[in-house]
Amino acid sequence: MAGLAAICLLAPAMAADLTAVIPVVKRSVVGVGTFERTRSPSIVFFGTGFVVGDGLSVITNAHVVPERLDEAHMEQLGIVIGDGDMVRFRPAQLVARDTEHDLAHLRLSGSPLPALKLGDSDGVLEGQGLAYTGYPLGMALGLHAATHKASLAAITPIVMPSLNSRKLDPRQVAQLQRSSFDIFQLDGTAYPGNSGSPVYDPASGEVWGVINAVFVKGLKESAISNPSGITYAVPIKYVKNLLQQK
Repeated sequence: MAGLAAICLLAPAMAADLTAVIPVVKRSVVGVGTFERTRSPSIVFFGTGFVVGDGLSVITNAHVVPERLDEAHMEQLGIVIGDGDMVRFRPAQLVARDTEHDLAHLRLSGSPLPALKLGDSDGVLEGQGLAYTGYPLGMALGLHAATHKASLAAITPIVMPSLNSRKLDPRQVAQLQRSSFDIFQLDGTAYPGNSGSPVYDPASGEVWGVINAVFVKGLKESAISNPSGITYAVPIKYVKNLLQQK
């Protein structure tokens, strides 16, 4: 009975911690997209990102960043920030891309934004509570960040060798030839707009991973005819490596 009472007391405390952390995290969560003055709409949303480091670095998924821009029409890469019912665009430059782990580092100029602290993803254990904040619906209903709770259901390889090589598509083969690193499997549902969202400790706000709603799922679940609602995240240690690239 004493153990049950302790659990009952812990649950409200965890909820209170997340309530306090969400406003802090949301200040650092941004949209990632492009701006073209003559286009309608002028801003196109591709995914979520979050601010780290000195407040001028933004992390997102590599697949969120376009391979090329329409230079003839002066299309710009950048971040999108919600401002009430309006959105503001701020130009950024792609300074590093890690296609193996599907991560990208964008760099802003000008005044810094509030930054999130990066935690130690090697210390995260299965069963731990997590939260992630991003834009699951993009700008369809306005740029309003949403937070979801989840737990770390499993730590698994990004690609499992198939018993039948004919079931492997070219992308899986390429990934196996590079390496089969471990990813976080979460018992929560994320959407394509969530790609690039920070996965963090609900109590401290320290980031442990980056939501990957498209690239990882395609590698992990390509053999499933009806993909699950499982969400995957890339451990933050690969972001730390990316930030060291010049």
